[in-house]
Amino acid sequence: MTDTDRLLDPATRLARALGAHDAASHGVVPGIHPATTFLRGGDLTYPAGYSYARPFNPTFDPAERLLADLEGAAEALLFASGMTAATTLFQTLSPGDHVVAPKVMYWGLRHWLRAHAAQWGWSVDFVDMTDTGATAAAIRPGKTRIVWAETPANPTWDVTDLAATARLAREAGALFAVDNTVPTPLLTRPIDFGADVVMHSATKYLNGHSDVLMGVLAVRDTALPAWERVRAIRAAQGGMPGPFEAWLLLRGMRTLAVRLERGCANAMAIARHFAADPRVTVLYPGLPGHPGHGIAARQMTGGFGAMLSLRINAGAQAAIDTAARLKVWTRATSIGGVESLVEHRASVEGPDSPCPPDMLRLSCGIEAADDLIDDLDRALP
Repeated sequence: MTDTDRLLDPATRLARALGAHDAASHGVVPGIHPATTFLRGGDLTYPAGYSYARPFNPTFDPAERLLADLEGAAEALLFASGMTAATTLFQTLSPGDHVVAPKVMYWGLRHWLRAHAAQWGWSVDFVDMTDTGATAAAIRPGKTRIVWAETPANPTWDVTDLAATARLAREAGALFAVDNTVPTPLLTRPIDFGADVVMHSATKYLNGHSDVLMGVLAVRDTALPAWERVRAIRAAQGGMPGPFEAWLLLRGMRTLAVRLERGCANAMAIARHFAADPRVTVLYPGLPGHPGHGIAARQMTGGFGAMLSLRINAGAQAAIDTAARLKVWTRATSIGGVESLVEHRASVEGPDSPCPPDMLRLSCGIEAADDLIDDLDRALP
């Protein structure tokens, strides 16, 4: 990255990919390096700095540099999936360690924590992180090693005060980690609010085209002991993406700013349209009536995200029937693509889910807002 890049708007840095290009051909798009092993010199060194593809691949470098730059991080690392990234961080813990996590969070990671914490010899308390007092009460100084947050939290979009939670973690000697998948660094930079580590499911908004599975961890300071363990675990376990997937991620990120701007505008238009509709209750932190709106307005810049949920006031079966009648919205899992997706989350997450059974989760894509609103209007009971 040049000094010029540091002065540019994030949207410009994304579009330019920090000026990344193919050094060999001078192509404006960086190349793909499928090699799994690299030449070693007669003096036993590796002239290009690469020895084997499990820990490192030159195709990763442009995406990792761009992500670190966007997050204000010292370094970023790619992983094979968002779950691989998140669970790698938790694998740095030792038996007897304690974790604090939100009651409302990405269900796959919540399920993993509930299923494997005891097996790994550490304990987890799930708390309402909209209540800073509840978080403070759950933290055990000297025992809590990771405080994990997600805001706005999938799928009800609860809002956590990042700065206040960071202070609590720091005072207890715990690492503060934040899932920043939904806001992306264009709306929230958790490190600016005191986070030590930021996680992304890059499958979602960073790639944005529903065709890449990948995760990211970014760190405030590479001197953190946990980060050295993260690097070692990634190299030893081989939880790496392929070079083609890393190349696709960089391609997707170059349009992140325009995609997210359109998605946020669509979400706000839908939220405002249905805010007073007696058929639904809208869950979206961009609405002034949302309980977390004030905090979200302080720590989100440029929008409140492209995700919202609708609780169908006629009940759970009415929610399922509404999704079945939709024609423009696509019924599918995942979020963050250019196409708008709808999902009845409770039926996916199972009986222990905190997700209301009358709720539909909406991931707003880049279609025309009027088409998305009209489709919902026709489908609602």
